[in-house]
Amino acid sequence: MNMSKQHTLQSSFTLSGKGLHSGLEITLTFVPAPENHGIKIKRVDLPDQPQMDALAEYVAETTRGTVLKKGDMQVSTIEHAMSALYALGIDNCMLEVDGPEFPILDGSAIAFVEGIQQVGIQEQEAEREYYIVRKKIEYSNPETGAKITILPDDSFSVDVHIGFKSCILGNQFASLSSLDDFASQIAGARTFVFVHEVETLLSLNLIKGGDLKNAIVIYDQQKTQEELDKLADVMGQEHHSADQLGYINGGLKFDNEPASHKLLDVIGDLALIGKPIKGKVIATFPGHKINTDLAKIIRKELKKQEIQAPIYDDTIPPVMDVNDIRKLLPHRWPFLMVDKVISVRQNTIVGVKNVSVNETFFMGHFPEEPVMPGVLLVEAMAQTGGIMVLHGLENPECYSTYFMKIDGVKFRQKVVPGDTVLFHLEMPEPMRRGCAIMKGYAFVGGKIVAEAELMCQIVKNK
Repeated sequence: MNMSKQHTLQSSFTLSGKGLHSGLEITLTFVPAPENHGIKIKRVDLPDQPQMDALAEYVAETTRGTVLKKGDMQVSTIEHAMSALYALGIDNCMLEVDGPEFPILDGSAIAFVEGIQQVGIQEQEAEREYYIVRKKIEYSNPETGAKITILPDDSFSVDVHIGFKSCILGNQFASLSSLDDFASQIAGARTFVFVHEVETLLSLNLIKGGDLKNAIVIYDQQKTQEELDKLADVMGQEHHSADQLGYINGGLKFDNEPASHKLLDVIGDLALIGKPIKGKVIATFPGHKINTDLAKIIRKELKKQEIQAPIYDDTIPPVMDVNDIRKLLPHRWPFLMVDKVISVRQNTIVGVKNVSVNETFFMGHFPEEPVMPGVLLVEAMAQTGGIMVLHGLENPECYSTYFMKIDGVKFRQKVVPGDTVLFHLEMPEPMRRGCAIMKGYAFVGGKIVAEAELMCQIVKNK
């Protein structure tokens, strides 16, 4: 399966169960969605069936679960389903729910994972967009000691450390080096709660649907038998000996199950970025608040820039060097503006231009303050797009591209000698009648310096 492509489900599936906080019987249906749809949530029980994107800017509350809210629509406890979708590589899905939260099921993500695996995953044509971590990201909460660090990496991995002042649950560590191991190592880890927290949660009108089947219950601070029995009666549970500290509902599935569940939550909350991450996540004492606060910060960063700059490693041989480019384009010195191509796919390409002080245009633009003309940035962008469309043709040397229209041109920053310009071109829709529409960006140092919308026509040479 090509993981650079977007994916959805092959068919729908439905899960039903109690809501952890509402206690209601809730049905959640996972529905396949088209390319570039993303993950959306629909409240089918409300008038007009409102929906929202599963994104961090809609996080409204994080007490014992992640709550999304848009207008009058609210949905809570979404993190386990989001974690399963993220880990199994589902980019596009509609989540239809008939209540104010997702069903808690057994308190883990395993039922969601098994549902996805049972219906199967469908590869789509559109390219997947990643959030690429380019430099160390660090976010902390001094009050709680919680801290999350994300480091640049070629793939996604997570390390989690938790610690509690508890005679039963102290320090634990969990690690996931590959999402391929999520289903077997992480998905089955259940949520957990301390008995001394239960009274507070009940006073907040939460965990009405909580029981020993959907959470690990940790009894580590001794109460009187009367107090413990009263709490059990409120929750409709069997009585437990007040002298017996430990895990009330029979212990853990595996030694680091609580830490593994916290790792599951980190993935589900960071999924609200809206793009899969290429980076290593290190989380110390994480919780829904710090997880989603960091996701909000990254979302704001993504909003400032429509597209991330491509990764350029000059130690990796190019996909096309200048000799390959000369076979496709008729341009020659001094008007060939693309030195090499580092990536080319069906509808995207990344070209490179190393700007030298010896460029002929600097003789007049401007002798005392050399600046690359904006029109030549657009020309280089157009040439890169021309390489993309010709590359996909049989006998490309028999064709040329002629640009018919340029719209929405913006210049944001000067390009000067010594700069390396990366040109990213994409075709949002297939070519029709020999015409291609492209969106182009030019980057220097990870920042957009120019952008434009281009239309070209492919013409057979005489």
